[in-house]
Amino acid sequence: MSFQTLLRRFRHTSRVQFFSTKPDFTSDRYKVERGPYANICNDHVAFFNNLLGQNRVITDAEECEGYNIDYSKIVRGKSKIVLKPKTTNEVSAILKYCNENRLAICPQSGNTGLVGGSVPVFDEIVISMKLMNKIIETNELAGVLTCEAGCVLEDLENHLATVGLMMPIDLGAKGSCLIGGCVSTNAGGLRLLRYGNLHGNILGLEAVKANGSVVDCLNTLKKNNTGYHLKHLFIGSEGTLGIVTKVAIQCPPLPAAVNVAFLGLNNFDKVLKAFRLAKKELGEILSSFEMMDKLSLDVSIETFGLKSPLTTKIDGHDFYVLMETSGSNINHDEEKLTSFVEKALADNIIEDGTLTSDPTKVKNIWALRERISEGILREGYVFKYDISIPLPCFYKVIEVLRERLRDPRIIRISGYGHLGDGNIHVQVSIPSYEPDIASQLQPFIFEYVSKLHGSVSAEHGIGFTKTKYLHMSRTSSEIELMYELKKMMDPNEVQSKHSCTYV
Repeated sequence: MSFQTLLRRFRHTSRVQFFSTKPDFTSDRYKVERGPYANICNDHVAFFNNLLGQNRVITDAEECEGYNIDYSKIVRGKSKIVLKPKTTNEVSAILKYCNENRLAICPQSGNTGLVGGSVPVFDEIVISMKLMNKIIETNELAGVLTCEAGCVLEDLENHLATVGLMMPIDLGAKGSCLIGGCVSTNAGGLRLLRYGNLHGNILGLEAVKANGSVVDCLNTLKKNNTGYHLKHLFIGSEGTLGIVTKVAIQCPPLPAAVNVAFLGLNNFDKVLKAFRLAKKELGEILSSFEMMDKLSLDVSIETFGLKSPLTTKIDGHDFYVLMETSGSNINHDEEKLTSFVEKALADNIIEDGTLTSDPTKVKNIWALRERISEGILREGYVFKYDISIPLPCFYKVIEVLRERLRDPRIIRISGYGHLGDGNIHVQVSIPSYEPDIASQLQPFIFEYVSKLHGSVSAEHGIGFTKTKYLHMSRTSSEIELMYELKKMMDPNEVQSKHSCTYV
């Protein structure tokens, strides 16, 4: 089946918006059983009220519901109490009490993850980090920001801009995600191609273990080769080894020149050729290389009324690339980017392209990419997969799923993501959750990724939904060591119990 035939097949339903209801309880949909944990009683609530004050202890069922349902509306917990600490000491007291009383907890940041790791499965106590949002120190000379875990990523970005610095991480959810959650999941995002992942950008952190003890690794030195690098235990551990409360981040200088190119291409082979040429021609200034297929771009255009800056073809292109360069000399960068586009056109790699350094136009072009994830949720239920695949097979997974899932209930099967680091986001949208479609997708997609020597999770972690597929990306010896670390640091398994069962 040709790509254009697929477009016609999906297009007739793609403009319809379905308004989803609350998802089923996770425990019911996935048939999981509650562990041997205590139930919340009045004495427990009284302790928390005394510790935090009633204004920071939420027990109203309607208000708790927002903390029980994840961003993508794929999982739903049954928590009856949400705690909002403001200090590390309060987090410590909460965990110490919960550990002693065998009360399961679920740390929660901005709740923007895609794997169900930020919400309860049963009645775990939600510990919301949103009120721990202070910027502690900004060292302009060293380029180091120290802040609490509850700071919103976009707020940090805006703060750093006033002193000529920037965050090394950028996400579509930056307006609501918290830096502690980013660290705990080792989030990747749009700038990883240029600045690397958080393991390389976090200089130090502070975390609280399950028994309430505080681990102070809040180092701000670029080089500190003394003993074990304990901070790395918490980066990407998703709250299973401890709750991150403070972080020290290496922040690069704010670029003086930012340019964006938006390109239209006819097939995926040409996308790969464009990436190869971009690395050769743009080298040190290339900061992002994002790929979108037409069905993904259609989500932003049709849902939010955004406009593509390319108008040479009525039906558009099969694939699009959004490239960003960041440097210190506007003339130098514009010359290099213009030269790249001219070569790509001359070599018949791209069909059309537009360049801009105008901040408003840059923002509008990025919106086409960043709002895909938000827009797709308006179509109903979405099976979203965040996976890493070797570049030659990057888009093959979408083609395979389209051949496998020939079901009229499906609205679209589309893919987009960070081609620069091999991370594709797969989307299969339908009006409502259907178990038979779920069974066709899983475990097939993870088995397929494993055969390609990819990763079942590129940047969102394991959470709840991928726990049983961890073995497809990790060896048995690695999983055994993870389990040993978990048992050592949280023997009662009260921290994020649903996402820490690695065996």
